[in-house]
Amino acid sequence: MSGLTHFDAKGDAHMVDVSDKPVTARVATAAAWVKMLPQTLDLITEGRAKKGDVASVARLAGIMGAKKTAELIPLCHPLPITKVAVEITADPALPGLRIEATVKTTGQTGVEMEALTAASTAALTVYDMVKAADRGMEIGGLRVLLKDGGKSGRYEAE
Repeated sequence: MSGLTHFDAKGDAHMVDVSDKPVTARVATAAAWVKMLPQTLDLITEGRAKKGDVASVARLAGIMGAKKTAELIPLCHPLPITKVAVEITADPALPGLRIEATVKTTGQTGVEMEALTAASTAALTVYDMVKAADRGMEIGGLRVLLKDGGKSGRYEAE
């Protein structure tokens, strides 16, 4: 299983030992989108959703998701997260909402999984809050946009 750090020499899954890695500042940004009917986007942007302020609740859900990543993803390390920011922007051209989640820590391993979890949790929350109006919503585009810090250095998506 060469190159895959979550597998040992026998091919068994294990948590990576990061104890010898230096503590460095680390950051990751992930993105996702929720595509919906134009009238559903209007419902959200005009504040008419029956469950309340969709973007605010989804933002909080994303922050909470980042903090729970190690409980959800079996081989993730629990990390001392120092910042989580979730930005949700209306995009009439989609039509829908674009989500960007940025997570920071100072530690021995990166926060890509926390950023991805934040973005996906925010997207799922948007779906949950307005599904009564639009069951055909589509969630997609989940990916890492930026990762910086640690031995492997900086990565930026094209």
